Amino acid sequence: MFDVGFPELIVIAVVALVVLGPERLPKAARFAGLWVRRARNQWDSVKSELERELAAEELKRNLHQAQEALRRTDQAMRRSHDQAERGFNEVRDQVRGTGTGEDTVADVTAAAAPEPGHMPPATRQDVDDERPSA
Repeated sequence: MFDVGFPELIVIAVVALVVLGPERLPKAARFAGLWVRRARNQWDSVKSELERELAAEELKRNLHQAQEALRRTDQAMRRSHDQAERGFNEVRDQVRGTGTGEDTVADVTAAAAPEPGHMPPATRQDVDDERPSA
């Protein structure tokens, strides 16, 4: 802040000694020290209050961002829930629209059956069953 070195302090001390004299100089030094201490305390108080306000402002900003993120996530979840519900309702309507329960099972079974001429891959159990026993 101030660039006051040792030579400047010596000059100030000599001037103070000449102006105030040796009797009043210690009392004036204590008084000056008291005012410097009060000024520092006041500055530290203002600085700490400013830091607290900045921290509170940052906390409010972070809270607002978290609320916005939560709101966006909630909206996305509601959209995906609505899409899933619509898809479920479409499938349910398709299943109900095909006829009675027996027809529905037959349609589902036919839809799940492999294509004609398509053989499922052989498993080790299938190969073992086809070998002639000795």
